[in-house]
Amino acid sequence: MASSFIDSQSKKFSKIKLGELLFKEKFLSKDSTVSCASCHRPAFAFADSLSFSIGINNMPTKRNTPSVLNMKNRPYYFWDGRAESLDEQALMPIENKDEMGLPIPEAVARLRENTFYNHYFKKVFGQEPDATLLAKAFSAYENSLETEDSKFDKWGNKKAKLTDEEEFGRQVFLSEKAKCFDCHKFEDFTTDEFKNIGLFNGKNLNDSGRYSITKDKADIGKFKTPGLRNIAATAPYMHNGMFATLEEVIDFYNDPRQKNPDAINLDSTLQQPLGLTDKEKKGLVVFLKTLTDIRFEK
Repeated sequence: MASSFIDSQSKKFSKIKLGELLFKEKFLSKDSTVSCASCHRPAFAFADSLSFSIGINNMPTKRNTPSVLNMKNRPYYFWDGRAESLDEQALMPIENKDEMGLPIPEAVARLRENTFYNHYFKKVFGQEPDATLLAKAFSAYENSLETEDSKFDKWGNKKAKLTDEEEFGRQVFLSEKAKCFDCHKFEDFTTDEFKNIGLFNGKNLNDSGRYSITKDKADIGKFKTPGLRNIAATAPYMHNGMFATLEEVIDFYNDPRQKNPDAINLDSTLQQPLGLTDKEKKGLVVFLKTLTDIRFEK
């Protein structure tokens, strides 16, 4: 990167800007072909359009890439919750052999050898890059990726009205029948709990999720409940990307055992079919689309 860029940006150095540059930086992968933005694609609300993203050596990831939007107030990160802070989360994909495959000491060495980044770290942090500062730069950027400009937000601020169908879908969403609000509530539409929704049977669906971290049998097949902001822009869905549309997701929730009759450890909330009508299902989809920030509407 040219020194003229440094000069022209000299009054704009910030942790957030540094984190954004690093988020897009491919030389933080072993073969310099993949960046964080390769999988967390801005056009898809910082998720991916593939069931499994492609890392170095054309290796698919083990799980579907979740969006990194609205991560500021989360208590856990990754589908299995193995990281408890954005700083901790930020460096894991760099080292992961199927993702970026670069040991952190080597990543730091590359940054120190790069005139632009070495200078930028000194400007922002007062010292050369190290692992701790690398994580802080990433987390500063990811903390800035909050969205609050959806139609739903405008409705909440009394600056827009929901259509009759959107309002009907909102009422279904809140209803005891649909049970969506049991897990998808609060500002970002998540309780941040780990739930088994019926996508584990120990056979063709054999990702044990949270259990791989805790080794507690009660956690078999449980995954972190994702927030629903921008959900319409982040297909495909679930930890394994098995559903291509919101319609498929809602059909699954309506009766998980129809799709996976051998489900193990299914959450009590979903033991019985919900019995949603076609009108209620359609209303839910229409309502969920109101949660899309204006930047990601298509």
